[in-house]
Amino acid sequence: MKKLLVNLKEKSYEIVIEKGLIERISESVLEVYNGNKIFIITDKNVDKYYGEVVSRSLINSGFNVKKLVLEPGEETKSFNTLPLIYNKLLDFKLTRKDLIITLGGGVIGDLGGFVASTFLRGVPFIQIPTSLLAQVDSSVGGKVGVDLERGKNLVGSFYQPKRVIIDPNVLNTLEDRFFKDGLGEVIKYGLIRDKGLFGKLESYKDKREVLENIEDIIYTCCNIKRIVVERDEKDLGERMILNFGHTLGHAIEKYYDFKLYTHGEAVAIGMYNIAKLTEEKKLTENIYSEKIKNVLIKYDLPYEVNIEEKDEIINTISLDKKNMGKVLKVILVREIGNAEIYDTNLEFFK
Repeated sequence: MKKLLVNLKEKSYEIVIEKGLIERISESVLEVYNGNKIFIITDKNVDKYYGEVVSRSLINSGFNVKKLVLEPGEETKSFNTLPLIYNKLLDFKLTRKDLIITLGGGVIGDLGGFVASTFLRGVPFIQIPTSLLAQVDSSVGGKVGVDLERGKNLVGSFYQPKRVIIDPNVLNTLEDRFFKDGLGEVIKYGLIRDKGLFGKLESYKDKREVLENIEDIIYTCCNIKRIVVERDEKDLGERMILNFGHTLGHAIEKYYDFKLYTHGEAVAIGMYNIAKLTEEKKLTENIYSEKIKNVLIKYDLPYEVNIEEKDEIINTISLDKKNMGKVLKVILVREIGNAEIYDTNLEFFK
């Protein structure tokens, strides 16, 4: 078992990583929760593989368990989904001494975490991420939220979980496209903070070799995020580097109504195009975009997109959370493993 402590004083929590952990999930839950009621939020795709496994483990340990199964996909992470969940929690008579578990990928983690942060002004929750993207990124750091029609993650809060429980074995049931989706975020971590990780990703022969090293990969990514979150929990400074490729990526997701590209695919496009743009503007050397492009091709991730309505993309970027007044914070990679925040404005993308 690998463990990491996210040290946020009274909000500190552990990330635990071990193959097979989902089969005995109650052991890990019992280490941080001694109440009675547990409300599980999951989706149909995850439920068919792990809903019963997790529920049975918790029930056998004496917990009173209720499970809500939602439709999969980004469309579920909507403000409009919240009343349904809140009413189910009320029916279950959940209190602030009880527990919510998010069992799923980034959508379920973000949505369920936001529900936990707002229901009764805050209920404890545990993240059990089941996608690679959620395991290496979205389950750690306490960013929770929902989408509005005009943009992604525009309503949310910072609300840390009680624990993050990661079982890499669940990736064996993950669709190939969504495994690659998570690799988009893994590549990001190498680009912003770990040249060695990026080099390994360049050297791995195939998905099988990636999976052979997956525990170490997850640990490395979570550790990078842990360090950054500890320094800047509320995303006002260094934590912004975690959004390399995301400003443009989120706009691309929104432009296609979250239907054409997954989050990791959109981020991949965003990373390459930001790198190319910064090279064209002589802000970085003319070598990194090609290295990014080559590793994206290696893992069958997109790197280009042809958008005719450029003004619509720029309008979406104007609503980005990193747009502070007249200053837009864009993340640049000066060299692989070294990202920084660059102050600019919307003209940067024109």
